[in-house]
Amino acid sequence: MDAGLTQRDVAQTVLVTTATSFTVSPNYWADPLSGMNYPVVVQTPKREIASVEDLKASAVTVSAGLGRPRLLGDMADIERRTTPVIANHSNVQPTFNVRADVQGRDLGSVSDEIDRIVNEYRAELPPGSSITLRGQVESMRSSFRRLGLGLVFAAMLVYFLMVVNFQSWLDPFIILTALPGAMVGIVWMLCATGTTFSVPSLMGSIMTVGVATANSILMVTFANGRRMEGADSTESALDAGRTRLRPVIMTALAMILGMIPMSLGLGEGGEQNAPLGRAVIGGLSLATVCTLLFVPVVYSILRKNSVPIQHAD
Repeated sequence: MDAGLTQRDVAQTVLVTTATSFTVSPNYWADPLSGMNYPVVVQTPKREIASVEDLKASAVTVSAGLGRPRLLGDMADIERRTTPVIANHSNVQPTFNVRADVQGRDLGSVSDEIDRIVNEYRAELPPGSSITLRGQVESMRSSFRRLGLGLVFAAMLVYFLMVVNFQSWLDPFIILTALPGAMVGIVWMLCATGTTFSVPSLMGSIMTVGVATANSILMVTFANGRRMEGADSTESALDAGRTRLRPVIMTALAMILGMIPMSLGLGEGGEQNAPLGRAVIGGLSLATVCTLLFVPVVYSILRKNSVPIQHAD
């Protein structure tokens, strides 16, 4: 049809011009059978528009019955301009998305480098503009914060539960002295295997806290039992280390051996859960050493001046 530009075409033209703005009322045709409304579109054939001047000479009917059609050039300024092919919006605000993929490197180190670049350009932004990192970086940082808080909360919850159980503030502290060794073992194993910190590795850290705490409870409980028999703190700690050596090693060894297949990352998708197994293996390996050697030493020092516990007659 050659009746000139439609209201839709005029609206699209006005969006890229800077002269006159006006309201465009779209036309619809109502189907008498179905009652549905369909937009009426009228376009000028492309063969009749060879230049910008031809486009300006297109006749536009502003409203039926209100005079002759007007030329588009009298209603708007038309110019050539480069515009984005895709317009993105976030919270109603127009945005320009710059996408980047990570290959052969961990997401954390790449995000740190991107942060440095973004901070350099953030100071040069015009008023009202901002730069925001989104995507997997945002999810990774949110997960790390939540799991980190979960790890701290788990240690605090275990401590307060042991305070109620032992009726003492000192014994739970002695038990938790094995946890720093577990954290060092986790970091050592991840660095030795070239594994980065991730959500599975943090989940493995939480598991390590539970097993390491259970082994330390065995040591302190037995040492308290020897003190109830009249032994001093040093003798109680030594007896606890000798007597509980086998149960502690067997508990940790069973957990470590069970995590070896997972830590190898064999099979399809196995590398996803491999950090969990490696974190548990490294954490329990060093936590067991601290439980058998460091915890008895701490117990003998902190309980040195304590009066031996006597059975009530």
